[in-house]
Amino acid sequence: MLKNSVRELRARCRLTQQELAERAGVSRQTVGLIEKGDYAPSVALALKLAGIFKVPVEEIFFLEGGE
Repeated sequence: MLKNSVRELRARCRLTQQELAERAGVSRQTVGLIEKGDYAPSVALALKLAGIFKVPVEEIFFLEGGE
């Protein structure tokens, strides 16, 4: 199962879901679904988020149990 640290990184950057959504070009609802683990983003969106947070994609998204 795909897990992520979007909520933690967003908080570290002091961004609201809306602000992150605007920077990434998606809806606030999409950010909320990603944070809850109910939506797996495209590779393009994952790369956008990595650029916004200035971290490697693997620091944001990872498989549960390191699979």
